[in-house]
Amino acid sequence: MNETTNKATSMLHLAKALTPDGWRSDVRLTIDAGVISSLEIDAAARDGDERHAVGLPGIANVHSHAFQRAMAGLAERRSASADNFWNWRETMYRFALEMTPDQVEAVAAQAYVEMLEAGFTRVGEFHYLHHAADGRAYEDVGEMSGRIVAAAETTRIGLTLLPVFYAHSGFAGAPPADAQRRFICDLDLYARLVERARALVQTLDGADVGLAPHSLRAVTPSELGAVGALAGQGPLHIHIAEQIAEVEACLAWSGARPVEWLLDHADVGRRWCLIHATHMTAEETRRLAASGAVAGLCPITEANLGDGIFNAADFVDRGGRFGIGTDSNVQISLAGELRLLEYGQRLFHRARNVFGEPSGSTGHALFDGAQIGGALALGRAPGLSVGADADIVTLRHGAAGRDDDDVLDAWIFSGGARVDRVYARGNLIVRDGEHIARGAIRDRFRATMLQLLAK
Repeated sequence: MNETTNKATSMLHLAKALTPDGWRSDVRLTIDAGVISSLEIDAAARDGDERHAVGLPGIANVHSHAFQRAMAGLAERRSASADNFWNWRETMYRFALEMTPDQVEAVAAQAYVEMLEAGFTRVGEFHYLHHAADGRAYEDVGEMSGRIVAAAETTRIGLTLLPVFYAHSGFAGAPPADAQRRFICDLDLYARLVERARALVQTLDGADVGLAPHSLRAVTPSELGAVGALAGQGPLHIHIAEQIAEVEACLAWSGARPVEWLLDHADVGRRWCLIHATHMTAEETRRLAASGAVAGLCPITEANLGDGIFNAADFVDRGGRFGIGTDSNVQISLAGELRLLEYGQRLFHRARNVFGEPSGSTGHALFDGAQIGGALALGRAPGLSVGADADIVTLRHGAAGRDDDDVLDAWIFSGGARVDRVYARGNLIVRDGEHIARGAIRDRFRATMLQLLAK
């Protein structure tokens, strides 16, 4: 299969593959122009087929701030007072104010390489670093969006670009802080930025655009409505209820909690992804699950920032959908995100194997949930199925004779399996666990970090 953009027909044979109908043997996929055009079950391999033992659908990373990969490991020193999200945010602001477009592109490319090597094949880039360091729009309003598109093109990760509308520093339309100046747009500027983003992704195979009002504290109700209208039928993502302080401020402003307010005042449904939604009542949890929206969970970042633990068991039991994101990119690991999601529930409920059906595989339940919810959140067809993107991950495992689900459990919980190859829209991007352009991208990233840390 081609290692660049592949428009020709290709064939892939998987001895075992996880399909929407469960594990199947001898699965033969035909790939045309980046999409699965046919899927045969119990089909013998033929001459010319690429052959692998275990194949999975790639998973969408529903929530990334790529530029924050540059500060991974650099915010782990305790301040004079107790540390929390708001202390961390000040460190992030300082980093954001320093980065040039070239540096953002280099850092994003490194993050995307690590995502692909982890088994993520598409990223929802929640992109709010829009303007020059002095807060003025670039001559090309989409300069920074273009750098995200360029990083996706270099690495070949699927991209759903989510330009962020960010206008205020707090509820009730509070004026923005100076440290937020690179993020801030009014509605007219934002509409221009979205138009430019939509033009930019036209050059990128399989890319699309959704919209992202940053949070209820950063947009007014009327602005939220305007952004929703601008989105059309595309994805809508929003940060919500990540911190207790945010919940308290929302109550003071409106008399309602954040998720409660959003469900009461917006047409929240299947095209919405609510990022974090950590702090919800039982009634909010029930209503969010019933809405069809996806909860965008980022367990590693949520743990790193001390956010709290999402009530996943109740949400999923009520039919709620979830996706997985890497958010601050402090550590990029698909298996790690899924493992921590389950372990957080174990700690909260003081029980084991919280996800999944009785006698079922926990790893399978986690993987299926993240795969289906992630595709829904980014507006893509899920799974290894006809019409879906040919996003495929093959695993290498060391224990012969394992049952199918045992391989998933070993990958997620014990490191007993690892990512071998990754195909993004039919293009071979990762071989033997390493991105085909890893060296050059890593070298550029290291040079960029030397520049940033010298300031």
